[in-house]
Amino acid sequence: MNYDFCKIISNFKLKGELVSCVRYGEGHINETYLAVVSDNGAETKYILQKINKNLFQNVDKLMNNIRLVTEHTRKKVAERGGNPDRESLSIVYAIDGKPYYRSPEYDEYFRVYIFITDAVAHQREERPGQFYQSAVAFGEFANMLADFNASELYEVLPDFHNTEKRFNDFKVSLAADKLGRAAGVQAEINFVLEREKYCKSLVNLIKTGQIPLKVTHNDTKLNNVMLDEKTDKPVAVIDLDTVMPGTICYDFGDSIRFGCNTAAEDEKDLSKVNFDIDLFEEYTKGYLSALGKSITPAEKNNLAFGAILMTYECGMRFLSDYLNGDTYFRIRREGHNLDRARTQFKLVSDMEKRFDEMKKIVAAY
Repeated sequence: MNYDFCKIISNFKLKGELVSCVRYGEGHINETYLAVVSDNGAETKYILQKINKNLFQNVDKLMNNIRLVTEHTRKKVAERGGNPDRESLSIVYAIDGKPYYRSPEYDEYFRVYIFITDAVAHQREERPGQFYQSAVAFGEFANMLADFNASELYEVLPDFHNTEKRFNDFKVSLAADKLGRAAGVQAEINFVLEREKYCKSLVNLIKTGQIPLKVTHNDTKLNNVMLDEKTDKPVAVIDLDTVMPGTICYDFGDSIRFGCNTAAEDEKDLSKVNFDIDLFEEYTKGYLSALGKSITPAEKNNLAFGAILMTYECGMRFLSDYLNGDTYFRIRREGHNLDRARTQFKLVSDMEKRFDEMKKIVAAY
């Protein structure tokens, strides 16, 4: 689609005229563009995104989540003497006052963010220490939002980390066995069924108030952190489409699931798939140093388990999708989701063996 970017940009509260607008970044969900606006010769960069309305069907509530969270983080950055335009994702509002613009010509939704200067989001760790710095970034993000009322947020993806529901969905997929695949993956099925006790643990702690409901990012990967180009120090956390109520144990756990795997998420040779305890310690140290006193004893006691639970949940989802005929996760080969499930289960097994070590590391920091 060839969009009239000048017209789209003119619907936002920006000074100047559009100079250029080109595709930018490696995101797969929304269409992202780098827009350059000139005001009397002074050029300013912005991020323009076309929101994926098929995935995010309530754009108004989605953007209200982001508005609430970014207003809070910008205030926190300002209070500590920082630069909110650089150290927080920052919305540029439409001329009608909304945090997005709906184009009647294209029936599409667009949003604009201030471009974060002199910083990079890395797809993978390119230099030692970047994983640690991502931990600091997500710890700071959680700390800034610790006093935010998470119940104000809309659940963009309902029951996203409700492992009890995920387990019940898995059993439905298993019972249906649409393609007759269950017989060939009995070991993996048993792996899931044997760990049913995991599923209610954090869900019940949240329900009973033993673990507080807080803002969770829900995509805590390295590429969602902007690191300074020169120092690699964290600048800001980005991609807030999935901010929702939950527990920080989810965000911490998902970072460990992704970042402490010695192999690719879809590695076929499971001998290459191992849980790296040293990386776990590195991330834990960075995360807790930034989180500070905002963490509660119950949250801290469940951080290590959160890593096991998020890895187990992810593997269960991959296996469910395999049984369903690969209808949710995009695959590039036969058995791709099964390979993904097996890597997650290998990591779970490794973590279970080293769980006491993991808990001691958390306690040490």
